[in-house]
Amino acid sequence: MTTPFYITSRTDWTPELIKQAYDECEIIAREELELDVYPNQIEIISSEQMLDAYASIGLPVHYNHWSFGKDFLKNAKAYESGRQGLAYEIVINSDPCISYLMEENDMVMQTMVIAHAAFGHNTVFKNNECFKQWTNAGSIIDYMIFARDYIRRCEQRHGTEEVEHVLDAAHSLASHGVDKFKRKHRPKLNEEARLKKLIEQDDQRQRDLDIIMKKTSMALPELDLDDADDADDEENLLYFVMKKSPNLEGWKREILRIVYKINQYFYPQGQTKNLNEGMASFVHYYIMTRLEEKGMLSPDAFLSFISHHAGVVFQPTYQKRYYSGINPYTLGFAILMDVKRICTEPTEEDREWFPYLIGRRWQDAIKEAVFEHRDDGFIAQYLSPKVIRDLRLFTVSLRYDEQTGVDATVSEIHDDIGYRNIRTQLAQSMERINHVPQIMVVGADLEGDRTLKLKHVSYKGRQLALEDAEMVTDYLDYLWGYPVELDG
Repeated sequence: MTTPFYITSRTDWTPELIKQAYDECEIIAREELELDVYPNQIEIISSEQMLDAYASIGLPVHYNHWSFGKDFLKNAKAYESGRQGLAYEIVINSDPCISYLMEENDMVMQTMVIAHAAFGHNTVFKNNECFKQWTNAGSIIDYMIFARDYIRRCEQRHGTEEVEHVLDAAHSLASHGVDKFKRKHRPKLNEEARLKKLIEQDDQRQRDLDIIMKKTSMALPELDLDDADDADDEENLLYFVMKKSPNLEGWKREILRIVYKINQYFYPQGQTKNLNEGMASFVHYYIMTRLEEKGMLSPDAFLSFISHHAGVVFQPTYQKRYYSGINPYTLGFAILMDVKRICTEPTEEDREWFPYLIGRRWQDAIKEAVFEHRDDGFIAQYLSPKVIRDLRLFTVSLRYDEQTGVDATVSEIHDDIGYRNIRTQLAQSMERINHVPQIMVVGADLEGDRTLKLKHVSYKGRQLALEDAEMVTDYLDYLWGYPVELDG
Protein backbone atom coordinates (compact mmCIF):
# COMPACT_ATOMS: atom_id res chain seq x y z
CA MET A 1 0.00 0.00 0.00
CA THR A 2 1.33 3.45 -0.97
CA THR A 3 2.18 5.76 1.93
CA PRO A 4 0.12 9.00 1.80
CA PHE A 5 2.06 11.96 0.44
CA TYR A 6 2.97 14.15 3.42
CA ILE A 7 6.15 16.06 4.15
CA THR A 8 7.52 18.26 6.91
CA SER A 9 10.43 20.68 6.90
CA ARG A 10 12.71 17.82 8.04
CA THR A 11 11.67 15.25 5.45
CA ASP A 12 14.52 13.98 3.29
CA TRP A 13 13.75 13.11 -0.29
CA THR A 14 13.46 9.57 -1.56
CA PRO A 15 12.69 8.35 -5.09
CA GLU A 16 9.24 7.29 -3.92
CA LEU A 17 8.51 10.73 -2.45
CA ILE A 18 9.80 12.45 -5.58
CA LYS A 19 7.37 10.35 -7.65
CA GLN A 20 4.46 11.13 -5.33
CA ALA A 21 5.30 14.85 -5.30
CA TYR A 22 5.45 14.90 -9.09
CA ASP A 23 2.07 13.16 -9.40
CA GLU A 24 0.38 15.58 -6.98
CA CYS A 25 1.92 18.61 -8.68
CA GLU A 26 0.78 17.31 -12.06
CA ILE A 27 -2.81 16.95 -10.90
CA ILE A 28 -2.92 20.58 -9.75
CA ALA A 29 -1.05 21.87 -12.81
CA ARG A 30 -3.30 20.11 -15.30
CA GLU A 31 -6.67 20.25 -13.56
CA GLU A 32 -6.58 23.62 -11.78
CA LEU A 33 -4.04 25.70 -13.71
CA GLU A 34 -5.01 23.90 -16.95
CA LEU A 35 -1.41 23.74 -18.18
CA ASP A 36 -0.20 21.80 -21.20
CA VAL A 37 3.42 20.63 -20.87
CA TYR A 38 6.01 18.43 -22.55
CA PRO A 39 6.59 15.01 -20.96
CA ASN A 40 8.94 15.47 -18.00
CA GLN A 41 12.26 13.81 -17.24
CA ILE A 42 13.44 14.42 -13.66
CA GLU A 43 17.12 13.86 -12.84
CA ILE A 44 18.79 14.19 -9.43
CA ILE A 45 22.37 15.47 -9.68
CA SER A 46 25.20 16.41 -7.32
CA SER A 47 26.54 19.92 -6.74
CA GLU A 48 29.55 19.13 -8.94
CA GLN A 49 27.26 18.00 -11.74
CA MET A 50 25.26 21.20 -11.29
CA LEU A 51 28.49 23.19 -11.67
CA ASP A 52 29.22 21.21 -14.82
CA ALA A 53 25.74 22.05 -16.13
CA TYR A 54 26.45 25.73 -15.39
CA ALA A 55 29.61 25.55 -17.48
CA SER A 56 27.89 23.88 -20.43
CA ILE A 57 25.15 26.55 -20.43
CA GLY A 58 22.57 24.13 -19.09
CA LEU A 59 22.70 21.55 -21.87
CA PRO A 60 23.36 17.89 -21.04
CA VAL A 61 25.63 17.45 -24.08
CA HIS A 62 28.14 20.00 -25.37
CA TYR A 63 31.36 20.26 -27.34
CA ASN A 64 34.65 21.01 -25.58
CA HIS A 65 35.94 24.56 -25.23
CA TRP A 66 38.31 26.17 -22.74
CA SER A 67 35.72 28.78 -21.69
CA PHE A 68 33.48 26.06 -20.23
CA GLY A 69 36.31 24.79 -18.04
CA LYS A 70 37.11 28.33 -16.95
CA ASP A 71 33.49 28.91 -15.89
CA PHE A 72 33.44 25.58 -14.04
CA LEU A 73 36.54 26.43 -11.98
CA LYS A 74 35.33 29.96 -11.26
CA ASN A 75 31.92 28.79 -10.01
CA ALA A 76 33.38 25.82 -8.13
CA LYS A 77 35.85 28.02 -6.25
CA ALA A 78 33.13 30.53 -5.33
CA TYR A 79 30.76 27.76 -4.23
CA GLU A 80 33.36 25.97 -2.11
CA SER A 81 34.35 29.21 -0.37
CA GLY A 82 30.72 30.02 0.43
CA ARG A 83 30.65 33.17 -1.70
CA GLN A 84 28.12 31.73 -4.15
CA GLY A 85 25.15 29.40 -3.93
CA LEU A 86 23.90 27.15 -6.68
CA ALA A 87 20.61 27.20 -8.51
CA TYR A 88 17.94 24.97 -7.01
CA GLU A 89 17.41 23.52 -10.49
CA ILE A 90 18.27 23.74 -14.15
CA VAL A 91 15.59 23.03 -16.74
CA ILE A 92 16.17 22.30 -20.43
CA ASN A 93 13.86 23.32 -23.26
CA SER A 94 13.65 19.87 -24.81
CA ASP A 95 11.05 17.20 -25.51
CA PRO A 96 10.95 15.52 -23.04
CA CYS A 97 11.65 18.51 -20.80
CA ILE A 98 14.64 17.70 -18.56
CA SER A 99 14.72 19.11 -15.01
CA TYR A 100 17.85 18.75 -12.88
CA LEU A 101 17.27 18.71 -9.11
CA MET A 102 20.13 19.08 -6.63
CA GLU A 103 20.57 16.03 -4.41
CA GLU A 104 21.42 18.36 -1.49
CA ASN A 105 17.85 19.78 -1.51
CA ASP A 106 15.37 18.60 1.11
CA MET A 107 11.93 17.32 0.13
CA VAL A 108 10.23 20.70 0.50
CA MET A 109 12.70 22.20 -1.95
CA GLN A 110 12.43 19.25 -4.36
CA THR A 111 8.66 19.66 -4.48
CA MET A 112 8.95 23.39 -5.08
CA VAL A 113 11.48 22.80 -7.85
CA ILE A 114 9.28 20.21 -9.56
CA ALA A 115 6.41 22.71 -9.58
CA HIS A 116 8.69 25.55 -10.72
CA ALA A 117 10.62 23.78 -13.48
CA ALA A 118 8.67 20.72 -14.60
CA PHE A 119 5.41 22.63 -14.90
CA GLY A 120 6.14 26.39 -14.77
CA HIS A 121 9.05 26.63 -17.18
CA ASN A 122 7.89 23.61 -19.15
CA THR A 123 4.56 25.16 -20.09
CA VAL A 124 6.32 28.33 -21.29
CA PHE A 125 8.72 26.29 -23.43
CA LYS A 126 5.87 24.41 -25.06
CA ASN A 127 3.31 27.19 -25.52
CA ASN A 128 4.99 30.60 -25.73
CA GLU A 129 4.93 31.86 -29.32
CA CYS A 130 8.56 32.96 -29.22
CA PHE A 131 9.71 29.45 -28.30
CA LYS A 132 7.31 27.82 -30.77
CA GLN A 133 8.62 29.99 -33.60
CA TRP A 134 12.35 29.79 -32.89
CA THR A 135 13.09 26.43 -31.26
CA ASN A 136 12.49 22.75 -31.92
CA ALA A 137 12.51 21.14 -28.50
CA GLY A 138 12.37 17.64 -29.95
CA SER A 139 15.67 17.93 -31.82
CA ILE A 140 18.03 19.96 -29.60
CA ILE A 141 19.61 17.00 -27.77
CA ASP A 142 20.23 15.10 -31.02
CA TYR A 143 21.73 18.24 -32.54
CA MET A 144 24.07 18.73 -29.58
CA ILE A 145 25.26 15.13 -29.93
CA PHE A 146 25.95 15.83 -33.61
CA ALA A 147 27.77 19.08 -32.73
CA ARG A 148 29.94 17.40 -30.10
CA ASP A 149 30.84 14.49 -32.39
CA TYR A 150 31.56 16.72 -35.37
CA ILE A 151 33.87 19.04 -33.43
CA ARG A 152 35.70 16.04 -31.95
CA ARG A 153 36.32 14.77 -35.49
CA CYS A 154 37.58 18.21 -36.50
CA GLU A 155 40.01 18.18 -33.55
CA GLN A 156 41.34 14.78 -34.62
CA ARG A 157 41.68 15.84 -38.24
CA HIS A 158 42.80 19.47 -37.98
CA GLY A 159 44.25 19.76 -34.47
CA THR A 160 42.83 21.04 -31.18
CA GLU A 161 44.46 24.49 -31.38
CA GLU A 162 43.05 25.25 -34.83
CA VAL A 163 39.54 24.15 -33.84
CA GLU A 164 39.79 26.17 -30.62
CA HIS A 165 40.72 29.28 -32.59
CA VAL A 166 37.69 28.84 -34.85
CA LEU A 167 35.44 28.43 -31.81
CA ASP A 168 36.97 31.52 -30.16
CA ALA A 169 36.17 33.53 -33.28
CA ALA A 170 32.65 32.11 -33.50
CA HIS A 171 31.95 32.78 -29.81
CA SER A 172 33.13 36.38 -30.21
CA LEU A 173 30.31 36.85 -32.75
CA ALA A 174 27.70 34.81 -30.85
CA SER A 175 25.65 37.82 -29.73
CA HIS A 176 25.61 38.94 -33.37
CA GLY A 177 24.56 35.49 -34.58
CA VAL A 178 20.79 35.64 -34.16
CA ASP A 179 18.05 35.86 -36.77
CA LYS A 180 15.45 38.29 -35.49
CA PHE A 181 13.25 37.35 -38.45
CA LYS A 182 12.64 33.92 -39.93
CA ARG A 183 14.67 32.84 -42.96
CA LYS A 184 13.41 30.54 -45.67
CA HIS A 185 15.52 27.40 -45.61
CA ARG A 186 15.42 24.44 -47.95
CA PRO A 187 14.68 21.07 -46.28
CA LYS A 188 17.79 19.80 -44.53
CA LEU A 189 19.32 16.36 -44.20
CA ASN A 190 19.16 14.85 -40.75
CA GLU A 191 22.29 15.48 -38.71
CA GLU A 192 23.66 11.96 -39.11
CA ALA A 193 23.44 12.32 -42.90
CA ARG A 194 24.92 15.83 -42.66
CA LEU A 195 27.89 14.52 -40.70
CA LYS A 196 28.52 11.80 -43.28
CA LYS A 197 28.27 14.32 -46.13
CA LEU A 198 30.60 16.81 -44.40
CA ILE A 199 33.24 14.15 -43.79
CA GLU A 200 33.04 13.14 -47.45
CA GLN A 201 33.40 16.79 -48.52
CA ASP A 202 36.42 17.23 -46.20
CA ASP A 203 38.02 14.09 -47.63
CA GLN A 204 37.38 15.27 -51.19
CA ARG A 205 38.72 18.74 -50.44
CA GLN A 206 41.88 17.27 -48.94
CA ARG A 207 42.39 15.12 -52.06
CA ASP A 208 41.90 18.19 -54.25
CA LEU A 209 44.43 20.14 -52.19
CA ASP A 210 46.94 17.32 -52.61
CA ILE A 211 46.46 17.47 -56.37
CA ILE A 212 46.78 21.26 -56.38
CA MET A 213 50.20 20.95 -54.80
CA LYS A 214 51.20 19.25 -58.05
CA LYS A 215 48.95 21.07 -60.50
CA THR A 216 48.45 24.62 -59.30
CA SER A 217 46.12 25.46 -62.18
CA MET A 218 43.34 23.19 -60.88
CA ALA A 219 40.46 25.08 -59.26
CA LEU A 220 38.89 24.08 -55.95
CA PRO A 221 35.35 22.67 -56.12
CA GLU A 222 32.49 24.92 -55.06
CA LEU A 223 31.25 24.37 -51.51
CA ASP A 224 27.63 23.35 -51.09
CA LEU A 225 26.27 26.45 -49.35
CA ASP A 226 22.55 25.91 -49.01
CA ASP A 227 20.14 28.85 -48.75
CA ALA A 228 22.88 31.45 -49.35
CA ASP A 229 21.58 34.88 -50.28
CA ASP A 230 22.86 38.36 -51.00
CA ALA A 231 22.21 40.13 -47.73
CA ASP A 232 22.70 43.89 -47.72
CA ASP A 233 22.23 45.37 -44.25
CA GLU A 234 22.56 41.87 -42.77
CA GLU A 235 22.63 42.04 -38.95
CA ASN A 236 23.45 38.37 -38.36
CA LEU A 237 27.22 38.61 -38.79
CA LEU A 238 27.84 34.97 -37.92
CA TYR A 239 25.38 33.82 -40.57
CA PHE A 240 26.78 36.18 -43.19
CA VAL A 241 30.39 35.07 -42.64
CA MET A 242 29.32 31.44 -42.61
CA LYS A 243 27.61 31.83 -45.99
CA LYS A 244 29.80 34.38 -47.77
CA SER A 245 33.37 34.12 -46.49
CA PRO A 246 35.31 33.66 -49.75
CA ASN A 247 37.92 31.09 -48.69
CA LEU A 248 36.65 29.63 -45.43
CA GLU A 249 37.15 25.89 -45.32
CA GLY A 250 34.07 23.69 -45.15
CA TRP A 251 34.72 22.33 -41.66
CA LYS A 252 35.21 25.83 -40.26
CA ARG A 253 31.99 26.91 -41.94
CA GLU A 254 30.16 24.06 -40.25
CA ILE A 255 31.53 25.04 -36.82
CA LEU A 256 30.16 28.55 -37.38
CA ARG A 257 26.83 26.97 -38.27
CA ILE A 258 26.87 24.96 -35.02
CA VAL A 259 27.49 28.07 -32.89
CA TYR A 260 24.83 29.94 -34.89
CA LYS A 261 22.25 27.19 -34.35
CA ILE A 262 22.93 26.91 -30.61
CA ASN A 263 22.82 30.68 -30.14
CA GLN A 264 19.51 30.79 -32.03
CA TYR A 265 18.13 28.11 -29.69
CA PHE A 266 18.77 30.38 -26.69
CA TYR A 267 17.33 33.50 -28.38
CA PRO A 268 13.77 33.10 -26.97
CA GLN A 269 15.09 32.68 -23.43
CA GLY A 270 16.72 36.11 -23.57
CA GLN A 271 13.49 37.62 -24.90
CA THR A 272 11.23 36.09 -22.23
CA LYS A 273 13.27 36.13 -19.00
CA ASN A 274 10.75 38.03 -16.89
CA LEU A 275 7.60 36.27 -18.02
CA ASN A 276 9.33 32.86 -17.98
CA GLU A 277 10.67 33.18 -14.43
CA GLY A 278 7.47 34.94 -13.39
CA MET A 279 5.32 32.07 -14.67
CA ALA A 280 7.54 29.45 -13.03
CA SER A 281 7.32 31.33 -9.71
CA PHE A 282 3.54 31.81 -10.07
CA VAL A 283 3.07 28.09 -10.73
CA HIS A 284 5.23 26.92 -7.85
CA TYR A 285 3.52 29.37 -5.48
CA TYR A 286 0.06 28.21 -6.54
CA ILE A 287 0.89 24.49 -6.43
CA MET A 288 2.68 24.62 -3.08
CA THR A 289 -0.19 26.63 -1.56
CA ARG A 290 -2.70 24.09 -2.84
CA LEU A 291 -0.64 21.19 -1.48
CA GLU A 292 -0.71 22.83 1.95
CA GLU A 293 -4.48 23.40 1.68
CA LYS A 294 -4.95 19.73 0.74
CA GLY A 295 -3.04 18.64 3.86
CA MET A 296 0.04 17.34 2.05
CA LEU A 297 2.47 19.86 3.56
CA SER A 298 2.83 20.37 7.28
CA PRO A 299 2.65 23.95 8.63
CA ASP A 300 6.42 23.99 9.22
CA ALA A 301 7.03 22.65 5.67
CA PHE A 302 4.88 25.45 4.26
CA LEU A 303 6.80 28.03 6.30
CA SER A 304 10.02 26.55 4.92
CA PHE A 305 8.61 26.94 1.40
CA ILE A 306 7.58 30.55 2.07
CA SER A 307 11.13 31.30 3.20
CA HIS A 308 12.58 29.83 -0.01
CA HIS A 309 9.99 31.62 -2.13
CA ALA A 310 10.75 34.95 -0.44
CA GLY A 311 14.41 34.48 -1.34
CA VAL A 312 13.54 33.80 -4.97
CA VAL A 313 11.40 36.93 -5.39
CA PHE A 314 13.50 39.19 -3.13
CA GLN A 315 14.13 42.59 -4.71
CA PRO A 316 17.03 44.63 -3.26
CA THR A 317 16.49 48.37 -3.23
CA TYR A 318 18.66 50.48 -5.49
CA GLN A 319 20.73 51.79 -2.56
CA LYS A 320 22.02 48.31 -1.73
CA ARG A 321 25.57 47.44 -2.71
CA TYR A 322 24.44 44.21 -4.34
CA TYR A 323 21.60 45.79 -6.35
CA SER A 324 21.91 44.70 -9.98
CA GLY A 325 18.64 45.80 -11.50
CA ILE A 326 15.11 44.45 -11.34
CA ASN A 327 14.85 40.80 -10.31
CA PRO A 328 12.98 39.06 -13.18
CA TYR A 329 11.42 36.60 -10.71
CA THR A 330 10.04 39.50 -8.69
CA LEU A 331 8.67 41.49 -11.62
CA GLY A 332 7.17 38.55 -13.51
CA PHE A 333 5.60 37.02 -10.39
CA ALA A 334 4.14 40.35 -9.25
CA ILE A 335 2.57 41.03 -12.64
CA LEU A 336 0.98 37.57 -12.91
CA MET A 337 -0.36 37.62 -9.35
CA ASP A 338 -1.85 41.01 -10.17
CA VAL A 339 -3.46 39.72 -13.37
CA LYS A 340 -5.16 37.00 -11.29
CA ARG A 341 -6.34 39.61 -8.77
CA ILE A 342 -7.69 41.93 -11.49
CA CYS A 343 -9.70 39.09 -13.01
CA THR A 344 -11.27 38.10 -9.69
CA GLU A 345 -11.29 41.22 -7.48
CA PRO A 346 -10.91 44.34 -9.66
CA THR A 347 -10.83 47.89 -8.33
CA GLU A 348 -12.07 51.02 -10.11
CA GLU A 349 -8.47 51.71 -11.13
CA ASP A 350 -8.25 48.24 -12.66
CA ARG A 351 -11.48 48.78 -14.60
CA GLU A 352 -9.97 51.89 -16.15
CA TRP A 353 -6.58 50.36 -16.99
CA PHE A 354 -7.51 46.77 -17.83
CA PRO A 355 -11.10 46.55 -19.12
CA TYR A 356 -10.11 43.49 -21.17
CA LEU A 357 -9.27 41.53 -17.99
CA ILE A 358 -12.40 42.28 -15.99
CA GLY A 359 -14.56 39.19 -15.56
CA ARG A 360 -12.24 36.84 -17.46
CA ARG A 361 -11.23 33.44 -16.13
CA TRP A 362 -7.86 34.11 -14.55
CA GLN A 363 -6.40 30.88 -15.94
CA ASP A 364 -7.10 32.08 -19.49
CA ALA A 365 -5.76 35.59 -18.80
CA ILE A 366 -2.54 34.23 -17.26
CA LYS A 367 -1.89 31.91 -20.19
CA GLU A 368 -2.58 34.63 -22.74
CA ALA A 369 -0.16 37.00 -20.98
CA VAL A 370 2.59 34.38 -20.84
CA PHE A 371 2.10 32.55 -24.13
CA GLU A 372 1.41 35.46 -26.49
CA HIS A 373 4.17 37.92 -25.54
CA ARG A 374 7.86 38.60 -25.10
CA ASP A 375 9.08 40.58 -22.09
CA ASP A 376 8.61 43.99 -23.69
CA GLY A 377 5.01 43.31 -24.72
CA PHE A 378 4.27 41.49 -21.45
CA ILE A 379 5.28 44.55 -19.43
CA ALA A 380 3.67 47.05 -21.79
CA GLN A 381 0.33 45.22 -21.63
CA TYR A 382 0.12 44.02 -18.02
CA LEU A 383 2.23 46.17 -15.68
CA SER A 384 -0.33 47.91 -13.46
CA PRO A 385 -0.18 51.03 -11.29
CA LYS A 386 -0.55 48.77 -8.24
CA VAL A 387 2.58 46.76 -9.12
CA ILE A 388 4.45 50.00 -9.86
CA ARG A 389 3.53 51.24 -6.38
CA ASP A 390 4.24 47.91 -4.67
CA LEU A 391 7.70 47.64 -6.26
CA ARG A 392 8.32 51.40 -5.87
CA LEU A 393 9.35 51.76 -9.49
CA PHE A 394 10.48 55.10 -10.82
CA THR A 395 12.52 56.46 -13.70
CA VAL A 396 15.66 58.55 -13.53
CA SER A 397 16.75 61.10 -16.11
CA LEU A 398 20.47 61.71 -16.56
CA ARG A 399 21.83 65.06 -17.70
CA TYR A 400 25.51 65.79 -18.23
CA ASP A 401 26.82 69.14 -17.08
CA GLU A 402 30.43 70.18 -17.77
CA GLN A 403 30.63 71.88 -14.39
CA THR A 404 28.95 69.32 -12.10
CA GLY A 405 29.20 66.14 -14.15
CA VAL A 406 26.22 63.77 -14.39
CA ASP A 407 23.04 65.05 -12.78
CA ALA A 408 20.36 62.43 -12.00
CA THR A 409 16.77 63.41 -11.26
CA VAL A 410 13.58 61.40 -10.76
CA SER A 411 11.54 62.17 -13.86
CA GLU A 412 8.30 60.27 -13.26
CA ILE A 413 6.07 60.18 -10.20
CA HIS A 414 3.14 57.95 -9.26
CA ASP A 415 0.34 59.69 -11.13
CA ASP A 416 -1.55 58.65 -14.26
CA ILE A 417 1.01 60.00 -16.72
CA GLY A 418 3.88 58.78 -14.59
CA TYR A 419 2.51 55.23 -14.46
CA ARG A 420 2.21 55.12 -18.24
CA ASN A 421 5.69 56.53 -18.81
CA ILE A 422 7.28 54.17 -16.28
CA ARG A 423 5.57 51.20 -17.93
CA THR A 424 6.61 52.31 -21.41
CA GLN A 425 10.23 52.95 -20.46
CA LEU A 426 10.55 49.69 -18.55
CA ALA A 427 9.10 47.77 -21.50
CA GLN A 428 11.50 49.49 -23.91
CA SER A 429 14.45 48.63 -21.65
CA MET A 430 13.72 44.94 -22.29
CA GLU A 431 14.30 45.26 -26.03
CA ARG A 432 17.40 43.50 -27.33
CA ILE A 433 18.93 46.69 -28.73
CA ASN A 434 19.65 47.76 -25.13
CA HIS A 435 21.98 44.81 -24.60
CA VAL A 436 23.46 43.98 -28.03
CA PRO A 437 24.92 46.74 -30.28
CA GLN A 438 23.35 46.98 -33.73
CA ILE A 439 26.10 46.18 -36.24
CA MET A 440 25.28 45.30 -39.83
CA VAL A 441 26.99 44.37 -43.06
CA VAL A 442 26.73 47.26 -45.51
CA GLY A 443 29.13 46.02 -48.17
CA ALA A 444 31.20 43.04 -49.26
CA ASP A 445 32.94 43.55 -52.60
CA LEU A 446 33.20 39.89 -53.56
CA GLU A 447 34.19 40.77 -57.14
CA GLY A 448 36.86 43.28 -56.09
CA ASP A 449 39.18 43.47 -53.08
CA ARG A 450 36.67 41.51 -50.93
CA THR A 451 36.75 44.02 -48.08
CA LEU A 452 33.91 43.41 -45.61
CA LYS A 453 32.31 46.70 -44.52
CA LEU A 454 30.34 46.90 -41.28
CA LYS A 455 28.45 49.78 -39.71
CA HIS A 456 27.55 50.35 -36.07
CA VAL A 457 24.20 52.11 -35.65
CA SER A 458 24.41 53.97 -32.34
CA TYR A 459 21.39 53.64 -30.04
CA LYS A 460 20.67 56.57 -27.73
CA GLY A 461 24.20 57.85 -28.24
CA ARG A 462 25.91 54.72 -26.96
CA GLN A 463 29.31 53.92 -28.44
CA LEU A 464 31.22 50.68 -28.78
CA ALA A 465 34.01 49.85 -26.35
CA LEU A 466 37.07 50.38 -28.55
CA GLU A 467 39.17 47.54 -27.15
CA ASP A 468 36.36 44.99 -27.44
CA ALA A 469 35.47 46.17 -30.95
CA GLU A 470 39.08 45.75 -32.08
CA MET A 471 39.30 42.23 -30.67
CA VAL A 472 36.09 41.13 -32.39
CA THR A 473 37.21 42.73 -35.65
CA ASP A 474 40.45 40.73 -35.46
CA TYR A 475 38.43 37.52 -35.21
CA LEU A 476 36.33 38.66 -38.16
CA ASP A 477 39.52 39.26 -40.17
CA TYR A 478 40.51 35.67 -39.46
CA LEU A 479 37.17 34.21 -40.54
CA TRP A 480 36.62 36.47 -43.53
CA GLY A 481 40.18 36.15 -44.80
CA TYR A 482 40.29 39.72 -46.12
CA PRO A 483 40.21 43.22 -44.56
CA VAL A 484 37.25 44.13 -42.34
CA GLU A 485 36.24 47.75 -41.82
CA LEU A 486 33.94 48.82 -38.98
CA ASP A 487 32.38 52.27 -39.25
CA GLY A 488 30.96 53.95 -36.18
